[in-house]
Amino acid sequence: MQSLEAELENAQALDTDDLADAIETIGFECTRCGACCKAEADDPHTATVFPDEVRDLQDATEYDWRDVARPMPYGLDGDEDRDGITGETFEWALQTDSCGDCTFYEEADDGTGACSVHGDRPLICETYPFSVALGGTSQPMGEAVDEEGVVRAHECEGLGRDISRDEAEDLAAALKERAVRELREAIAVRDEYAPADPDEGVVVHDSEGAKRPDGSVYDE
Repeated sequence: MQSLEAELENAQALDTDDLADAIETIGFECTRCGACCKAEADDPHTATVFPDEVRDLQDATEYDWRDVARPMPYGLDGDEDRDGITGETFEWALQTDSCGDCTFYEEADDGTGACSVHGDRPLICETYPFSVALGGTSQPMGEAVDEEGVVRAHECEGLGRDISRDEAEDLAAALKERAVRELREAIAVRDEYAPADPDEGVVVHDSEGAKRPDGSVYDE
């Protein structure tokens, strides 16, 4: 497996024209089905969000940190629906409502889905259902159902539909930006990490250091 630094160089060297070609070949048009914003069976929606994206959403909505994001639940001990969760995690996920759907998801009477913060949505939402495969780096979006070059397409009913070149190029640029950002985040988390041993609760390690679930700095 390549180092994160080598992966970052590969991400920075991605050709957006090649990515756009791949996206055009696969094809995509959002049908506003809302599937990517909603819980699946008993699994709440989990979309990774960077710390600065949390603040951008706070500015757009005037919400508190906890209203926008929550600790990524993987690796934590306890029940998310109760107060007894403890442990360390390394990512933030968009907050969910009582049904497990993204807190920013809205649905019209006819079932058409929409995002209440569409203009400020995180990169993972902007680029779904695509990711890029770079060596040993895997992006947490489930198994790929189609691929073209380094571009992977994940389950979505909008796949295979015609997409304009302009839209493919916009998606390609966002996809490259996301790949670079994810690797920079991973490198910073690695470099900033120091084991935490909280008496209770959860500590989230992100590129800015260790934080409590409300976004405040963790202080032993």
